[in-house]
Amino acid sequence: DAIDTEEVIGERVSRIMKIGWDRFETRHRRKDGRIIEIEASVNYINAGIGKLFVFMRDITERKEAGEKIEESLKEKEILLREIHHRVKNNMQIISSLLKLQAGTIKDEKYLDIFKESQNRILAMSLVHETLYRSEGFSRINARDYITSISNGIVQSYRDRGNNISMNLNIEDIALGIDSSIPCGLIINELITNSLKHAFPDRRNGEIKIVLTNINGHEYEYELIVSDNGIGLPEDIDFRKTETLGLHLVSMLAEDQLSGTIDLYQNNGTEFKIRFKDGK
Repeated sequence: DAIDTEEVIGERVSRIMKIGWDRFETRHRRKDGRIIEIEASVNYINAGIGKLFVFMRDITERKEAGEKIEESLKEKEILLREIHHRVKNNMQIISSLLKLQAGTIKDEKYLDIFKESQNRILAMSLVHETLYRSEGFSRINARDYITSISNGIVQSYRDRGNNISMNLNIEDIALGIDSSIPCGLIINELITNSLKHAFPDRRNGEIKIVLTNINGHEYEYELIVSDNGIGLPEDIDFRKTETLGLHLVSMLAEDQLSGTIDLYQNNGTEFKIRFKDGK
């Protein structure tokens, strides 16, 4: 005695008689009154008097196990979301403390150090904020992430009086969490370096960021950060420079992303990073 409406049963029987067979899951009431989950396999044989041959298998335990797994996954998703939310909030507290401390400093050199630290924290915090707001917890939308980082950094340097435009060309890419933070920090350092050094005397300019798949290969990407400023000194070796920013860029690209990084100086500065994103 299947626990279905007469209409559902009638439609099912009609379909079986038309195509000759069907397999479906439903609920069934046993003789003792207990309702169980079953998988039914039905064949219709029209040999003189048509007959239905029904084979039923009790799948109650499988169904209950599946429901427990689904419930456990939901609990873990809630826990992960809460973790990302708390990490993001803690980073924002650290950033606020740095901002308060910076308010007591008059030396521009030390103010820049605090500002750079705040922007690095922002780049990491945005990963956790994006994951907190997303349906999944392993990949984030690269376009939204890079746009947020870029806007935040440019806004923090508005007091320099330059008119610097951002040109973003980001493909529809979902970056893994292990690649997102290094990429965000690299972009932060290179934008910061351009804003501080590429456009002296309040000159205007453009910073461009491009992120694309390499030859259409999934999980293989090319990140280009460039500007049309005055360029770096010709004798500089960015891998061995004593400045923290460029040293971080080299370390993050080669050690954290296990990628390659190259510098080109044609009408400005261009850094090209190639890497594979972990699945």
